[in-house]
Amino acid sequence: MSWSRALIAVCVGLMAGIFNPGFAQAQSYPNRVIRWVVPVAPGGSPDVLARALAPRLSELLGQQVVVDNRAGGNAMIGAELVARAPADGYTLLLATGQHTVTPFLVRKMPYDIIGDFAPVALIMQASQLLTVHPAVPVKTVRELIALARTKAGRLNYGSGGLGSAAYMSGELFKSMAAVDMTHISYKGAGPALIDLLGGHLDLMFPAILSSAPYHKTGRLRGLGVTSARRHPSLPDIPAIAEAALPGYQTGSWYGILAPANTPRDIINRLNAAVVKLVNAADIRETLVAQGGDPETGSPEELARLMLEELARSAQIVKAAGVKPE
Repeated sequence: MSWSRALIAVCVGLMAGIFNPGFAQAQSYPNRVIRWVVPVAPGGSPDVLARALAPRLSELLGQQVVVDNRAGGNAMIGAELVARAPADGYTLLLATGQHTVTPFLVRKMPYDIIGDFAPVALIMQASQLLTVHPAVPVKTVRELIALARTKAGRLNYGSGGLGSAAYMSGELFKSMAAVDMTHISYKGAGPALIDLLGGHLDLMFPAILSSAPYHKTGRLRGLGVTSARRHPSLPDIPAIAEAALPGYQTGSWYGILAPANTPRDIINRLNAAVVKLVNAADIRETLVAQGGDPETGSPEELARLMLEELARSAQIVKAAGVKPE
């Protein structure tokens, strides 16, 4: 099936799943603990985000929201768990940009990121920070490119797995900078960041959310952000596009998905809570300070974003020459 036809198909399927008038009402929701599945290891930026928001989300919903880390399989294990869970609003997924990249990197997906889920709400978008260990003798993006060209294949960069934002940022960097670096895959961004701190990796493209504190204390050295412009939390760090590679831009998004066929009134209840949470002044300040760009809205807006990200990911994967495995 062509990409355009597939895009139309998933759009139709998504809208049908959201607006099915036969959904039962669930006015008592929620009346027990809600499990929030985070498909990465503890310590990664999605985990940090979920644990920061879960207590406030619990207050807004009137029931405890428990973070459940289900790492592995390039975030597919946790996503599949939610896709197969009862459509009752008690098992949710913290979805990220990785979920709109993996379909182009894995030949046989265990779920359909569109057809098997119902969008709830976007939480924020986020950029990565090109970060090197202090032992790497570079202080700018241009110096890193020059070093990588003299050490073809000998610099290694880590990521939380195939399809992660760090992986895509690294592959796009390799393609645009015409350099060869070795990718080391981890079961989550947290373990990769630990190895970067320990000097077992040369560089990484971790989320600003998790890496900025180490840059500010000097344990790591940030060279450039992956967004089109500098991020307000790191005004001293240029955008990679500004520093060396015009047109370079990648990032991720964070949102909540429920299993497909979750009743619309439950989706609405969850959406209202997430929107209120993200729009709280203190939460927005916290997210910006940690490198995020708070942004939320309706389930339909998240649906459109996911379709746009699928199209963008397809282009990046093709430009980077990455083949499905």
